[in-house]
Amino acid sequence: MNFFRRTLLVAAAGAALLAPVAGYSADIKPRIIRFGYGLNEQSNQGRAAKFFAEQVEKASQGKMKVRAIGAAALGPDTQMQQALIGGAQEMMVGSTATLVGITKEMAIWDTPFLFNNAREADAVLDGPVGTKVMDKLQAKGLVGLAYWENGFRNLTNSKRPVQKMEDLDGIKLRVMQNNVYLDSFKTLGANAVPLPFSELFSALETKTVDGQENPYNTILSSKFYEVQKFLTVSNHVYSPWIVTVSKKWWDGLSKDEQKILSDAAKASRDFERRDTRDEGAKALSDLKAKGMQVNELPASEAARMREKLAKVNGTIAAEVGQDLWNETQGELKKLRGAK
Repeated sequence: MNFFRRTLLVAAAGAALLAPVAGYSADIKPRIIRFGYGLNEQSNQGRAAKFFAEQVEKASQGKMKVRAIGAAALGPDTQMQQALIGGAQEMMVGSTATLVGITKEMAIWDTPFLFNNAREADAVLDGPVGTKVMDKLQAKGLVGLAYWENGFRNLTNSKRPVQKMEDLDGIKLRVMQNNVYLDSFKTLGANAVPLPFSELFSALETKTVDGQENPYNTILSSKFYEVQKFLTVSNHVYSPWIVTVSKKWWDGLSKDEQKILSDAAKASRDFERRDTRDEGAKALSDLKAKGMQVNELPASEAARMREKLAKVNGTIAAEVGQDLWNETQGELKKLRGAK
């Protein structure tokens, strides 16, 4: 065999080795999913986003990869929601309160003192009422997959302890960009200032605002104790987060891919709630250890606030629809009557 013929045979053998196996495409790349969130990587939100990413990669055998991007690097909730609607971003988790401008029924979760405990919140959010509210998102270009827990919200400020309703008078309090929060705190006497969460620490540090309200976990992970002295245990609102997907993008997925994301969202919901509650139990003592002055709002003052907010509740009922309001109250009545 001459040199030229040997060279051709070697080249042909090499080409055969490099050729793709039947049924396999060398061009297949994993589907990259950008999953945005507002808090930092070390927060309960960050840990749950990581758990979600791991579930998706495992269930898809690496064909789908979630890039969890925190610290509002993709923008505040409102900006990410618009990116999802336009199809420029795939997924996010954020507050239901910032969705009210898109889907008015989400305002039901902003009702002050709606839930007495986490058991009630889980049952209503994961039940028919929660599903009905979540499904309203689809007409607006979003798909809701699961509610996570932000938690019961509590007040902090740099001026004084809030021991009675009148102590809120004149306090510049940052609230979410949501009319129910604005109306509620204005009604209670605070000077309510709407601000994106991403601007909050700086606003507290520069005294642009005096205070804010968030669950213990967020107060701790965001280091608000560095710029806030007083913490009032008020539990005035139970605040959910919601995992949402761009409908424009979702509709292009296969049923199997949709199921992987839906199952992972529910698994991460269960993980996140356990993690949040475990962390919340110790976060309060950590905040005390870091120098925050903590007081509990007396039950009599919480009752006064409820009465004062009756008009706001009437506005919420009108906004979300009386049928949804009555259904939610009916579910809560059943839960409270159950032995």
